[in-house]
Formats: sequence, structure tokens, C-alpha cells
Amino acid sequence: MFAEELPAPLEKYKGRTIAQTMSFHGAPWLLRDTREEEENPAKLLAALELKPGQVVADIGCGNGYYTLLMAKKVGPTGKVYAVDIQREMLEMLEARARAAGLDNIVPVLSSPADPKLPTDAVDLILLVDVYHEFAYPEQMLAAMRKSLNPDGVVALAEYRLEDPQIPIKLLHKMSKKQIRIEYESNGFELERQFDGLPWQHLMFFGRK
Repeated sequence: MFAEELPAPLEKYKGRTIAQTMSFHGAPWLLRDTREEEENPAKLLAALELKPGQVVADIGCGNGYYTLLMAKKVGPTGKVYAVDIQREMLEMLEARARAAGLDNIVPVLSSPADPKLPTDAVDLILLVDVYHEFAYPEQMLAAMRKSLNPDGVVALAEYRLEDPQIPIKLLHKMSKKQIRIEYESNGFELERQFDGLPWQHLMFFGRK
């Protein structure tokens, strides 16, 4: 899908205001020292239940914070599609992957409406604090759904809107109710949830 074929990006979706995409200039924030305390990535990764040999995708991968962790989990027989709309983010990711000696990562420069993933091929798609920025949510959800294999799931992590104590701007939070409205109206069904993260919901959706 070429940019000129896209409709105007949405500013609101199903009653929710869509946040602006974080620029690659903010990439250092993704590697901040406090992320361990705020998100407990080890607990999030454990909840994904990744296995060696799986094919997974990290959409909105940025400079690869979770991509590299997932690549180690799926191992040399697995594959991680690292998807981002900013080439600069992917360049940072590739440099980090080389430094870590990981060669099972496939960088993908996507469009805002298409993650450009193979059809019926992905076991798990991870979206960490990024879905709320999608300006083309319906197109992205349709493409994600198409890329999943029959047993594949989307793992969605978003800061909890229900908790006013979490010091994140409201535009960058989502409630479970809103997440379900958006996903279930686009051909997904909730399969399970993990409520053990400090600041985030973690919800798993399969193809309906």
C-alpha cells in the first residue's frame, strides 16, 4: 500500500484520541534505566511463553529493546520481524543486534497502515506501548490478523488508563474496555490476560 493510496490519518477512533508517534529522536528513552522498574520486562517476556523456533514480530520495535530479548528467546531456529515506520529506528536496532551477535532478526520498514508481514506465518505479534499511536488502526489490525497463523496471537501491552497513579500522559494510556472495543470489532477475540505488570495491561488476542 503506497502512501498516496491511504486516506487521511485518523485523529480519533471509537471515542479515543490517537496519540502522535514518538520520533526517533526520543529513542534513548526506550533504553532508560527505570524501564526495568516500570515495566518488569522479564515478567512480560515470561508471560509471552515464547518457544525456540517460533516466528514472532515486534511492531513499533523502535531501537529494539524487546526485539533483542525476543530474539534470544526464540533462538537461532526462530525469527523476529522487527517492524517500524522510521528507518532511523531500524538502523539503531540493527547496530544493537550486531553488537549482541544476533542474526535471527529481520528489520521491516513498514507503512503507517501495513506492517508488511508474511501471511499466515506469525506465531505472536508484540505491541508494547505503541498501538495507541496507530493512525490507521483498522488497516493495521486487518493486516496483523492476516499475518497470524491460525493459532497465533497479538500480545498488547498498554499503560493502564484505569490507574491515575501511573505517571504517563492520558493520551498514552488505554483502558481494558477500550482495547476490547477496538480489537473485538476488528475480528479478534480476547484469549487471556496477564495482570502482573507494574504499569501495563498485557492482553492476548487471537483471530475470531
